[in-house]
Amino acid sequence: MKASRVAWLFLAPALLVLAVFFLLPVLGALALSFTDYDLYALANLHNLRFVALGNYWMLLHRPQFWAALGHTFYFVVVGVPLSLAASLGAALLLHSPLARCKAFFRTALFAPVVTTAVATAVVWRYLFNTKYGWANHLLGMLGIQPVDWLGDPHWAMPTIILFAVWKNFGYNMIILLAGLQAIPADLYEAARIDGASAWRQFRHVTLPMLGPTLLMVAILTVSGYFQLFAEPYVMTEGGPLESTTSVLYLMYEDGFQWWNLGVATAEAFVLFLVMFAVTAAMLRLAPRQEAA
Repeated sequence: MKASRVAWLFLAPALLVLAVFFLLPVLGALALSFTDYDLYALANLHNLRFVALGNYWMLLHRPQFWAALGHTFYFVVVGVPLSLAASLGAALLLHSPLARCKAFFRTALFAPVVTTAVATAVVWRYLFNTKYGWANHLLGMLGIQPVDWLGDPHWAMPTIILFAVWKNFGYNMIILLAGLQAIPADLYEAARIDGASAWRQFRHVTLPMLGPTLLMVAILTVSGYFQLFAEPYVMTEGGPLESTTSVLYLMYEDGFQWWNLGVATAEAFVLFLVMFAVTAAMLRLAPRQEAA
């Protein structure tokens, strides 16, 4: 009992910081989502009204919100598998005994992660410029007509997905590389003695042993990709024709352009519930896959 009290005493400062800087703001934002807090209420709190679930009901009947949610799911469903595939491929290449200059390539591939998202997004915006971007220059060398990468509703989101994969795959690569290095070499040796090919070793040794690490990386990537904001904000400003407007970008517009802060906080909590449901589903399905 005494040891338990000592443990709580050591935990108290951290719990206090979490309560003040995380729990209280979250509870305040939740309360705000049940009000019509806007510019008038910001000027005078007497204008603040309690609307209960009115903001959430309005979101359910708002086509713009459903469109933004669809764009966000499109970004997640396409971007997460591409990011995981790129991360795993790079980790396998760096883990290969045939690889040379591993330290250099680890640093080079991880560099986009530590660079500022806004700065790199500006660079990519110039790379995919319709008139003088390198992407269209390469297409022209192949005899292909220029593509309006960021001005065409059909190409804007794939371009943003490509940028996000390039920007973030290095972080997952480092985690997966650590997971690969933790797999005992005896398992691969036993598989080779049994006559297993490289593909069978990857399928029956690498993937099962890397399963928990892949699950953690997938959950982190899904959580990050649901919070799509900086890329469309810098590269397309939510366009063209709102084809890259995400839930987080819509929340920014409602909260900081139109000052409908009650609606914006409601959007934030709906997005949180969606992320929580997806994460819970991934955790629930993972043991079944391992058992299979």
